[in-house]
Amino acid sequence: MESSSVDEKKDTIKEPLLKTSPRGGVRTMPFIIANGMLERVASFGLTPNMTLYLMRQYHMEMTAASNVLFYWSAATNFLPILGAIIADSYVGRFHMIGFGSVVSLLGMILLWLTTMIPQATPPPCMESNNSCDSTTSFQLLLLFTSFALISTGAGGIRSSSLAFGADQLEKGDGCKSVGVSGRYLSWYYASYTFSVLIALTCMVYIQENMGWQFGFGVSVVVMLFAALSFFLATPFYVKVKAKASLLTEPIKVIVSSYKNSALKLNSTNMFLQKNGSALVFPSEKMRFLNKACIIRDPQKDLTADGRAKDPWSLCTVDQVEDLKAILKVIPIWSTGMVTFINISQNSFSILQASSMNRRITGNFEIPAGSFGIFAVSSLILWVALYDQVLLPLASRIKGKPVYVNARQRMGTGIFLSSLCMIVTAAVEYIRRSLAIKQGVSDDPEAMVDMSALWLLPQYCLMGLAEGLNAIAQNEFYISEFPRSMSSMASNLSGAGMSVASLLASFLMNSIDDLTKKGGQESWISTNINKGHYDYYFCVLAGLSMVNMLYFLICCWAYGPCRAEEGKASDEEVESDEQV
Repeated sequence: MESSSVDEKKDTIKEPLLKTSPRGGVRTMPFIIANGMLERVASFGLTPNMTLYLMRQYHMEMTAASNVLFYWSAATNFLPILGAIIADSYVGRFHMIGFGSVVSLLGMILLWLTTMIPQATPPPCMESNNSCDSTTSFQLLLLFTSFALISTGAGGIRSSSLAFGADQLEKGDGCKSVGVSGRYLSWYYASYTFSVLIALTCMVYIQENMGWQFGFGVSVVVMLFAALSFFLATPFYVKVKAKASLLTEPIKVIVSSYKNSALKLNSTNMFLQKNGSALVFPSEKMRFLNKACIIRDPQKDLTADGRAKDPWSLCTVDQVEDLKAILKVIPIWSTGMVTFINISQNSFSILQASSMNRRITGNFEIPAGSFGIFAVSSLILWVALYDQVLLPLASRIKGKPVYVNARQRMGTGIFLSSLCMIVTAAVEYIRRSLAIKQGVSDDPEAMVDMSALWLLPQYCLMGLAEGLNAIAQNEFYISEFPRSMSSMASNLSGAGMSVASLLASFLMNSIDDLTKKGGQESWISTNINKGHYDYYFCVLAGLSMVNMLYFLICCWAYGPCRAEEGKASDEEVESDEQV
């Protein structure tokens, strides 16, 4: 009786302390979510029309403008990974988000100044002789510096925003409130979707109708509010100290396996086991890495508590298996790049839309850069219907629970991606034929008498492809990687987008060089009516079909997933019990 009353007294003391804690908690969530949401509104609002800005203000060719955007996208997708490593290993998440907010604001101010200072861009082309002054090195330096600052700032914010918010919900015992944490994740991803919708509608509309100066100036103001919203709650944040980076662990395994390469694997080998781990022996796949955890002499290799004296010469079985998990996933990870290449063709689709009739009713005209909203809407619709409607309906029809695993959804996304390129090529073929028939093929800014609503099927297919493939990728990586590597798993998709942007640039440049040999017009001409973008999209469709076959081979070679192996073992146990 006395012990129970003491426990109750402890609970009554501990509960108020949690509620009156001077740092962290739900009250910090609006500031963190607002910072991430406003940053995405400001930055995502710049990209849709950036192709037109570079072509019209800097007199860039279509290929040059697309290359700039491909490199910018690659940097923006890669830097959050680098930011996460630096934040977790050295500076901490609070300082990384603060740094990102300030740097991103500086980048947007610099980009806005390119519209305000006449000397920052070349003068307009002379209409009389159609001659244009080339862009100077200083002008390009100013432009690219603004892009670099915006990407660096985005990397700092996006690398740590989600995890920093989760830190605020952690109790003193190191545990998170599951209900509150789940609501936070829901609000975070809802804010992400909402910010994209605002960027593709309001921000693009302002640029289209009020000019670059006002449009880019709005992004500066939005980013200023993003920075202020984060720093206002500084006294209330929980600031977790940086820890050692998990990236050093795979490197240790590689170094140790190289140092122990002379050792032989046999049944008498002793392997170093991590304290409390169930893994005693390494798996037979990629056996050459197993040498990293062989104990040669326990007296020389181990400390008194059973740990490795030199972690760069001897690793645990868990460390070896973690590296194998990474290497095993890489082939399937590489299949997602072609899908991301197809998704990154936004600049060409915007050029298509800008040459078509975008008027809907009366004086209302959809901006060319806002057509991406149809892809986002399709993605949202798929996510909403998949769990709430499609799966319950399929389960009711079949009379048992129906689940589409991650790899099946990834494959469906790859197929839809290739179908999207076929539809895009067909629509472009019709649009180009009408431009020639209507006699406007020589004017790159001429409006073809064809409704831009013809572009809706390709945007909807692309949204579905992304909703299936990209979301399933994250689910697959997180489920297959060990829990200790969940941060790395959640960033793999971003790394794929970064590499895909570079590959997309290489592919576009190669096709451009090959097709303009002999003085012929390039398929990717600045004048979309004279080019052959339909052929270009056919090449992407063919590449996607080859990628589909490659994906099936990779799935076959990968074998069953962890969840499938667990399910199979449970079924075996049930059958044994019945026997």
